[in-house]
Amino acid sequence: MRARLLRAAGIASLVFATAACGGTATNATPNGAATLPYSRRASSSSAIQHVVIVIQENRTFDNLFATFPNADGTTQGRMKLPSGGYSYIPLQKSNLVEPCDFGHSYRGYRKDYDNGAMDGFNLEGGGKPCPGPTGTKTYQYVNRAQIAPYWAIAKSWVLADHMFQTQGSGSFTAHQDLIRGGTLIEAGRKSKTLVDFPSAMPWGCDAPKYTKTSILVSKGVDELSHYRRHDGPFPCLTYPTLRDLLDSKGVTWKYYSPPEPRGTGKLWSAFDAIQAVREGPEWATNVVPTTQFFSDVQYGQLAGLSWIVPDLFNSDHPATAYDYGPSWVASIVNAIGESAYWNSTAVIVVWDDWGGFYDHVAPPLQDQSGGLGFRVPMLLVSPYARKASPKHPGYVSHTQYEFGSIIKFVEDTWNLGSLGTTDVRATSIVDSLDFSQSPRPFHPIPSERSRVFFEHQRPSYQPVDTE
Repeated sequence: MRARLLRAAGIASLVFATAACGGTATNATPNGAATLPYSRRASSSSAIQHVVIVIQENRTFDNLFATFPNADGTTQGRMKLPSGGYSYIPLQKSNLVEPCDFGHSYRGYRKDYDNGAMDGFNLEGGGKPCPGPTGTKTYQYVNRAQIAPYWAIAKSWVLADHMFQTQGSGSFTAHQDLIRGGTLIEAGRKSKTLVDFPSAMPWGCDAPKYTKTSILVSKGVDELSHYRRHDGPFPCLTYPTLRDLLDSKGVTWKYYSPPEPRGTGKLWSAFDAIQAVREGPEWATNVVPTTQFFSDVQYGQLAGLSWIVPDLFNSDHPATAYDYGPSWVASIVNAIGESAYWNSTAVIVVWDDWGGFYDHVAPPLQDQSGGLGFRVPMLLVSPYARKASPKHPGYVSHTQYEFGSIIKFVEDTWNLGSLGTTDVRATSIVDSLDFSQSPRPFHPIPSERSRVFFEHQRPSYQPVDTE
């Protein structure tokens, strides 16, 4: 299977590399003028015509849904002892606002994972402003009262309790995985995969010229010994993404991301690292500010596929002083639910990486590209979302998903073909939808802050994550 995946990825890379290097957007008109990003020219093969992927930050499933009914959660965790064994300790109920930004790099992932024992989270680094080993700090779950919108969504729609990151790494590669399904840059006997984050920001074609990425070089032996920090290429990449498949079929897309840092005009966007987008006309038409999402929904300009990234203030990332994240997500869901787009849309809310927090489920697959990574929550909101029962509309999916499952769902929705990455092995999230049922009515998600608050909010002008 792995050999077939690598061959497929290699073929896909060869097919798209030439176009990507040229930096020309495939949805440009013959005279070179880019088409409007909201002008639909292709239709979905299913009842779903619009997919919105909301990307939150740095939480495990146990951290947010440890006590959710009928879900695979826990309130105790394994902690490695100096003697080499482990003990069980209770997870502490905590606040959503967490003062420590725990380490969540590839090396930290290997410590946490500990060959499947899942007991090394106490050895993770605390980062700023909490240097040194974390000890028991990562063994926590958030008070449900502080994340009420997430629980309200889960109780009404779909909660997936076995969604795994593509790889054990941080936000840079996670966001790449959510537009591509993997960061393999060289296939073959010694395959190379991007991991962790580049040596300088911004993370993409706008980075300083000396910037390097980190890579994993696989030889079929010990993965950790082949981790090469800042020994990879400049982060301006030519591999294909969903953008290539969408453009080839005339399906519109947008990537909503916040402006940062002040005065530079750069965007914290996965597509800043994709040369064909960053150096082509789509950078001006398809990569837009996060706050524009609400007006696009209101004025009928929602693209077929949307990715949306929060401002730091609205992120669930630790080490911020704000708890706006749940309300921000609710405002996006409510905007869709209360619009004309409701009956044709699927909203996917997913957290990009584990953020160093404890989770008790060991990743079920280990490949030579650093994955699978740890569990993260996923919420799915749609009029076709499955119901557990008439009295209990919330459905808990126990299907094993990964980020490639989202990629596969998008590909299948518009018959796009395959990127030949993890979408090949992944199970689509479509099994959490039931197209035989009549569209379900939408009921607004209660939240402390409304859409108006976020429409008028001043940007933080700070990166959402630096790891």
